[in-house]
Amino acid sequence: MKVKRSKKIDFTSISIPSTLFRKVEKHIDGTGFPSVSGYVAFILRNILSEGGNTKADYETEMVKKRLKELGYM
Repeated sequence: MKVKRSKKIDFTSISIPSTLFRKVEKHIDGTGFPSVSGYVAFILRNILSEGGNTKADYETEMVKKRLKELGYM
C-alpha cells in the first residue's frame, strides 16, 4: 500500500517484528532521529549507496547532527 505524503516522494510501508521496532526505538532515543522510519531509511540509504561501514557513517552523522544542535556547525 503506497501512501503519498508529498508531491515529489512516495512512501510505502514495510513490516518488521514488533520486538525489533521497540529495540530500534530505544536505540534512536536521544539521537535526533524523528522516527523509526527515518532511522531505517537512513541506514538503508547508506547500505545501498555506499556499501561501506554503516556504523561509522551513522556515528559520524550523529556527531555532526549533535554539533549542529549545539551550534558548533
